[in-house]
Amino acid sequence: MIKCVKFLLKKLGVLESMQPIQSNLNTINLVLIRDTFSDNSVIGELFLNGERMCDTLENPWLDNQRNISCIPKGEYDVRLRLARESATRDYLHLLVKDVPNRSHILIHIGNFPKDTSGCILVGLGSQQDAVNNSVLAMDLLIKEIVNLGGENINLIIKNK
Repeated sequence: MIKCVKFLLKKLGVLESMQPIQSNLNTINLVLIRDTFSDNSVIGELFLNGERMCDTLENPWLDNQRNISCIPKGEYDVRLRLARESATRDYLHLLVKDVPNRSHILIHIGNFPKDTSGCILVGLGSQQDAVNNSVLAMDLLIKEIVNLGGENINLIIKNK
């Protein structure tokens, strides 16, 4: 799968133009720090191997209820998920694995709370209950992850 993605990015001329963020011990570390909480959403920042990548938007904390709550803070394994694995996402995105009492938690494109059903949305810039430039943020995040090998992805979620 990773070889296929790298081949496509190379063919598009993307891989050569990117400077990879250095990774230690072949693990890709994502850290999401949630810092703004409202009745409608949670806004945060996503870091890749210590470098700030983008803003995030999630549902508010509602006791980990399916489709309406953000997931619990903690540590999760993540993997790349191809478009063909999804009925709703026609682009490469991320799947957060082994979330307690939940399934199919994704990191994907979207701008508003209505665009997520418990997933994590990415953007470049944020305002109350919204992130901006989500497509560009997702593209940059995925390119960096693929450039780093696309495997052994670890996500840590913390509340500020």
